[in-house]
Amino acid sequence: MAAEPKYVIEASIRTDGTVQRKDVVGAIFGQTEGLLGESLQLRQMQRKGRIGHVDVELENQRGKVQGIIRLPTMIDQVTTAVIGASLETIDRIGPCQAVIKVKKIENVRSAKRTQVVDRAKDLLIQIVNAGSEESSNILDEVRSVLTLGTETDFHGMTCGPNAIDSNALIIVEGRNDVRNLLKHGIKNSIATMGAGISKELAELAKKKSTVTAFMDGDRGGTLLLVELEGTLGKSLTHVALAPQSREVEHLEGKVITKCLNQKEAASKVVSRLKADLDKQDTEVLGKKEDLTPVDVPDQVLGWKESFDGLAKNKACFVLEDGELSEPLGASKLAEGAENVSGAVGMLFNGKITSRTLEIAKSAGVPHILASSVNEDTLDGVEVFVLSDL
Repeated sequence: MAAEPKYVIEASIRTDGTVQRKDVVGAIFGQTEGLLGESLQLRQMQRKGRIGHVDVELENQRGKVQGIIRLPTMIDQVTTAVIGASLETIDRIGPCQAVIKVKKIENVRSAKRTQVVDRAKDLLIQIVNAGSEESSNILDEVRSVLTLGTETDFHGMTCGPNAIDSNALIIVEGRNDVRNLLKHGIKNSIATMGAGISKELAELAKKKSTVTAFMDGDRGGTLLLVELEGTLGKSLTHVALAPQSREVEHLEGKVITKCLNQKEAASKVVSRLKADLDKQDTEVLGKKEDLTPVDVPDQVLGWKESFDGLAKNKACFVLEDGELSEPLGASKLAEGAENVSGAVGMLFNGKITSRTLEIAKSAGVPHILASSVNEDTLDGVEVFVLSDL
């Protein structure tokens, strides 16, 4: 079992060109060799377990790299400080000039003691507060028995127990939205599950006298509402919206009741929100009549079906054989680009930014299909949005 580190050297790194993690690690071991004498050779110290694995996190921004180096040590503080200072002597990595600066040397055990003290304070406050809140929570706890565990499933969509048989239906986006409504006694909701509007949901809505879309108060909720209206048509009778920038799954009971009581006719709300979307798109892209038709390659047209099954804010790479890589979140996209080989395209169910374009370029991806764009140009990378298809 590896020894627990006593200290962690944390240093920043900047280079004037593109380098990889292995280049940085190689420079650390190579350029400090012989600098500190035989007893402080980093390779020997690592073999003996006196220093740990060198962790390097890099971010490429417009052809330049910056990041963080972390080096754990199991030695005394004087030797650790000398090793930290030696890192700052590295001024070149591969063909690129580099600057390494030690930001801090953290005492791991001291940090853990501080963490224990802070956590103990939090737990003590919870114990004190629990007693004062017990009486006020009694009614909520008893009421929750009526709805706890009563969610069910309808063709893969999470719903309340009354959603199928009730004359009224409330459509929300996700499973947690249904659970929050159940918690507050509303049993006739159903979630679209964020994967397009299924034909089974459309058929269910036709059988109801009242169908209310209860959407999040953000752009995502607006886009889902527009999609719902396009699929359900006149079956969608009313719309209720969460307060600006809030999500249905996090609303309190009083807020839920207020939103549903203030629901409006669906046609009125959808028309207003479509006008707002058009205004936003015009501000970003210019007037529709000013846009020239986009010539979309046949290869990109063939990706639409795969895109429709991609979860919100997820991305995947299209390989040469037409297969897709595993879906990745935005935080893992750069790492995925480093590991992918032979990618001919990228699908991204979100908004393209300059950072996304740089990641695509680093993976050699010539084409991107996305739901929307902030930045749509970078040498060697071309972006298409769903509206182009």
